[in-house]
Amino acid sequence: MASLIPQEAVRLSPLRMRWCRLAFVHWPFEPAAVQRLLPSGLLVEEYDGRAWVGLTPFVMTDIRPAGMPAVPAARRLATLLETNLRTYVRGPDGRDGLWFLSVHASGAVVSMMARASTGAPYHLGDLSVTEHGGVLACAGSRRGGEPFYQLRIRPGDPIDPSDFDVWLTTRWRVYTRRCGMLLRTPVWHEPWPLCTASVEELAETVTSAAGLPRPAAEPIAHYTPGAGHVRIGLPRPAAARH
Repeated sequence: MASLIPQEAVRLSPLRMRWCRLAFVHWPFEPAAVQRLLPSGLLVEEYDGRAWVGLTPFVMTDIRPAGMPAVPAARRLATLLETNLRTYVRGPDGRDGLWFLSVHASGAVVSMMARASTGAPYHLGDLSVTEHGGVLACAGSRRGGEPFYQLRIRPGDPIDPSDFDVWLTTRWRVYTRRCGMLLRTPVWHEPWPLCTASVEELAETVTSAAGLPRPAAEPIAHYTPGAGHVRIGLPRPAAARH
């Protein structure tokens, strides 16, 4: 069950960071259209009979090895941008989590390390996040061109999130596949405040590049200023629960 409260502790975490200025843009799809993109062992999770796919650009800052404090003077150097295209799944152990259809990050080293350690589909990207007049402008593409997206989103007021709001925006583990093995990586962070948001402009080719049909409905949007003390755990085999 999706929850705003972390569902498991992350005791061993090679990196710590903060996540800032997260935009969530979600489209509904027929479950079969998403299920065919998943590896064996994962089942697409549905809400009211629909699968959901989200585009999530955000800023990672204060990135540092575990045990090292954040240093204000080094904050600019320890800041990266990431955008992921994700859907929601249940693993062979019955736990819910994320499956990344694509991930683009602005740091080459981070992209290579994440792909090598977890098998997540990281690619080096040209990304930007700016804010002007109360509008958050996010854009990105894979280094060298396609696929791309351009998003302008206006954050709104804080909300007391509904079950559906939480379901769309919060998961505490990521499923990936490396060398043919399904892995589960736990994630821990402070609960984040959710806000309404409205999409003012959106153009993208990331959904079609992932193998999805053209979205048939307008997206649903949320925003959060972020969360601190993010811990990414170590990947482990996603074995079935006995």
